[in-house]
Amino acid sequence: MIVYNISVKLNSTIEKEWVQWQQQEHIPEVMASGQFIDHKFYKLLELADDEDTATYIVQYFAKSIDRYHHYIKHAAPVLRQKALDKWGNQFIAFRSVMQSVH
Repeated sequence: MIVYNISVKLNSTIEKEWVQWQQQEHIPEVMASGQFIDHKFYKLLELADDEDTATYIVQYFAKSIDRYHHYIKHAAPVLRQKALDKWGNQFIAFRSVMQSVH
């Protein structure tokens, strides 16, 4: 199993609208690519005193690294640009790819 992990730190002034956008638009669009079989959406509970930002993690689960690569090549560029067009510099995303260990 391949896990595509995206951590997003965003300005708290957009948090409510951004979460709604993730749930209603962005995550469904990623899943519609057909490359992932499931996803999880988390809010990071930080101990820091930074009230101006919030951090969320979205994980997408793919059956193979080939499916992940297909998504990155064919769907990710358009979806990333949509996010930049909508939210500009009010967020920063860190991406990683993991493999489950049995």
